Amino acid sequence: MMAAESCSPRILFSLAALASLRGAPYIAGMFIETETTPNPATLKFLPGRQVMPAGTRDFATPEEAEASPLAQALFDTGEVTGVFFGADFVSVTAAPGADWMVLKPQVVAVLLDHFISEAPLFAGGDAAGFSVPPEADEDGDVGDDPADAEIVAQIRELIETRVRPAVANDGGDIRYRGFRDGVVYLAMHGACSGCPSSTATLKQGIEGLLKHYVPEVHEVRAA
Repeated sequence: MMAAESCSPRILFSLAALASLRGAPYIAGMFIETETTPNPATLKFLPGRQVMPAGTRDFATPEEAEASPLAQALFDTGEVTGVFFGADFVSVTAAPGADWMVLKPQVVAVLLDHFISEAPLFAGGDAAGFSVPPEADEDGDVGDDPADAEIVAQIRELIETRVRPAVANDGGDIRYRGFRDGVVYLAMHGACSGCPSSTATLKQGIEGLLKHYVPEVHEVRAA
């Protein structure tokens, strides 16, 4: 998933082409770009502006999506099973059997409505309070041995500077969960969650990178 060739060229959708779908007026310069991801069920949508001011947010169910009017509107299409907010993109996962040729214009129209109206991203109005919590506060945290503090610092720096930017390019995110007995535990979100190539990414890409720079790392596992 970290390879550059995994993404196809961007496709531009103009508001003019979609105006008839939702009765929206034409506003010059408003575009939604789309990119494929390594997960065939997920597309990455780029509105050309900030989505999350900090952190990320993953919605895996309609109930979770109730926290965000935008996520809820996407689930309300009836063909969406996952929504992920990144810094400047929204990843949308289609239900099994859904036709992206039909669903894509609906998703773009929902996104255009949201960003043109400048509606709040979350029901509470402030996205800052809804970003993904710090790793240590999330379920599934494995934790660290205090004696490994220097090793953990190296691992975290590599994840933040080398791994997460690459994964974000593919419409997802990856979070550190802990380091125990030579094993690094990571959680995948967005397009990376459930992606057929996620195991290969962990084992061939991220594991190789961490083992190269941090000899104490022997394995990487999904948490």
